Amino acid sequence: MNFIISGKNLDVTEGIKAAIEEKLGRLDKYLSDDIDVSVTLSVQKERQKIEVTIPMKGHIIRAEQDSADMYVSIDLVVDIIERQIRRYKTRLMNRTHEGTGLKQEFMDLEESYEEDEIRVIRSKKFAIKPMDVEEACIQMELLGHSFFVFRNSDTFEVNVVYKRKGNTFGLIEPEF
Repeated sequence: MNFIISGKNLDVTEGIKAAIEEKLGRLDKYLSDDIDVSVTLSVQKERQKIEVTIPMKGHIIRAEQDSADMYVSIDLVVDIIERQIRRYKTRLMNRTHEGTGLKQEFMDLEESYEEDEIRVIRSKKFAIKPMDVEEACIQMELLGHSFFVFRNSDTFEVNVVYKRKGNTFGLIEPEF
């Protein structure tokens, strides 16, 4: 694995680099040697945040964690990434895909991990009223939801607005 470690509002010390390489090095038993692991460290107020992104063939494994201590954040994110890789392996085994960036020895193991079954519990049908982005954000706030689907009155395409951390909003527009 190749580590690409960068910091935002933070100087990445040799101690932190060593801890990242040691902890994320545990993932070496799952990933092939040519995989690039992108690690971004940041400090926001008094929260120490780590973001790990592992691009694989056809998929991206990503996790982020924050806590008061960077070393705790590193431990937490490694557990999440490891769980995601195991889940990814189980899905691949069920679908018999190959060429994924995972080591063949890991794929050959007979162990399987219970994958959370995806079940649709509730579905809704509703008319989509054309509105602008600002009106959609207001509607989402009034409903108390974390996202809202609407037809954009400017483009007449289906868009999604969603809440982000820090009380900001995001917009998803389709691209064809």
